[in-house]
Parts: sequence; C-alpha cells; structure tokens
Amino acid sequence: MNPTRLEMLSLLDGLGTVRAVAAALHLSPSAVSAQLAVLETEAGAELLHRTGRRVTLTPAGHTLARHARIILDQLRTAKQELQSPTGEPAGHVRMAAFSSAIRALAIPLGKRLAETHPAITLTVAELDPMAAHQALRRGEYDIIVTADFIDGSTTLDPTLATFPLLADDVVLVVPSPAPDLSPVNLADLADAAWSIDMPGTYLSNLVTSTCRRAGFEPIITGRFSSYELLLTHVEAGLSISLLPSLAIDHRYHVSPRPLHTPLTRHVYAATRGTPTPPPATRTVLTTLQSLTTPIP
Repeated sequence: MNPTRLEMLSLLDGLGTVRAVAAALHLSPSAVSAQLAVLETEAGAELLHRTGRRVTLTPAGHTLARHARIILDQLRTAKQELQSPTGEPAGHVRMAAFSSAIRALAIPLGKRLAETHPAITLTVAELDPMAAHQALRRGEYDIIVTADFIDGSTTLDPTLATFPLLADDVVLVVPSPAPDLSPVNLADLADAAWSIDMPGTYLSNLVTSTCRRAGFEPIITGRFSSYELLLTHVEAGLSISLLPSLAIDHRYHVSPRPLHTPLTRHVYAATRGTPTPPPATRTVLTTLQSLTTPIP
C-alpha cells in the first residue's frame, strides 16, 4: 500500500472530511477522493461509506487508519536512522506547543539543539492545548507541549506517552503598580472587568470556569487571540485576567497576584504511545526535559 494514500486515510480519520484532508495536503478534494478509491482497491476492503458528498470510515477503514499511523511512524523512524549513519541523532522532528510554551520552552530548546545536535532539524508550530492531542494522534506532529485542563474536563489520553515538564501556577493579573500583592479571593472580583481569550480556547475556558466556581459570571470587556493584546488591555487598566505564570511577559506593566485558593496546571510533553519514538525525537524530548524543573 502506498504510504501517501495511507496518510490520507489517517488524516481523514482525524479531520473528518475529504475537503479538510485536501487542505492539509495542498491537494484538490477530487485528487484525494481518487487516491482513497485506489487505496480501497489495494486493501481489498470497503474503507469508506459514501452518503451524497459525505464520506465516513467503515470499521475496516478505522482499523486500517490505526495501522497506517503505526506504519507512517515506522517509516519516519527509518528515515531518521538512515540520515544518521554515524549513530548521531539526526532528522526532522515536528513539535507543536501553546504560545507561552513556545516562548519559554520551545525557543530555548531550538537554541540548545542547534548547539548540541546540529543534525536535528526542529520545526515548531503554535497550537492551542484544546487541539493538540488530536493533532498528535493524526500524525501531524511528533511531539506536543501541552497542559492539563485544571477543572478535569479533559483527561490525559491513555494512548499517548506523556513526559512531565513543570508545574505552572495560575495567577490574577492586574495593572502595575498594584497596591496589594497578597492572595486574592476571586469572589471579591465579581464586579470587575475581565479580558480573556477567544471562545472555546483553553484560556477562555479556564477563566470562565474558575470564575463560575467562585460564584459569578465574569464581565468580559475584552477578547483577544494573543497574550500580548490581553496584557496590553490589563496594563491600560481596562481589565484584569487570570493567566498561568508562564504566560506573563514582564515587558508589560502588570502585576501577578496569587489566588487564595491555589490553581496549578501541569505542563507536559507527549508523543504517540507506539511505536517507540526514533532517536532524534527521543533526543529532543530529553533536551526539553533538561530545560525544565520536573513536577514533584
């Protein structure tokens, strides 16, 4: 079976539509459909169920998609090992991380790897934790740096291998200078103006769920897709917000206040559980862990 067609099937399993697969691979939907039809012939099984323009995977399709991810991982491992005849880790490693982890972890990681393992090429993409697990399972990345969902709404995926990196306290961010930096009771801030991330994102869910547990619905006066704009809004005295400590850029004139009821998220790296990651991926993981303080 052709690896490119297997990749298309794996992506269809994760993305859900032929159009999304075509966009991911920079192909036309008709080209993807034609290749999937060829794959069905190669497999000798019905992989797709077609209803009008909608295409879904059959049980056989899901089975082959699961095996396809393993096969594609093995091919990537073989390619990395062939690029390293001397035994020195080499090859291309794809990483996704949320924005503050890119600044605090991924960029220092890239600099360290350039010094210690120049044969490894690391590419980094920004990805919200809400989307990271599925992207990793689909085979779009080799490593993700993500965080747990503090309210327990999303559990760790048991099919992934996880590697603890650090504990990150969530704090209240207020304009500087703050007259009081003592722990704050969120219930006292029910009438305050809040700025948060865009709807459905990790930070948006964090702020709204935390305020609701404190007994109120936050009054939202700003929604921003970047921490920079959010911090600028807070700096101007127009709002307050909750941010993980890792996300605070100290170039802005804001002050962090601890919460009376502590709130901590755990940041970790993850890879697909099987097969064992290739040498270059393992080297990136080891180097990343060396840059952080492990969770106790």
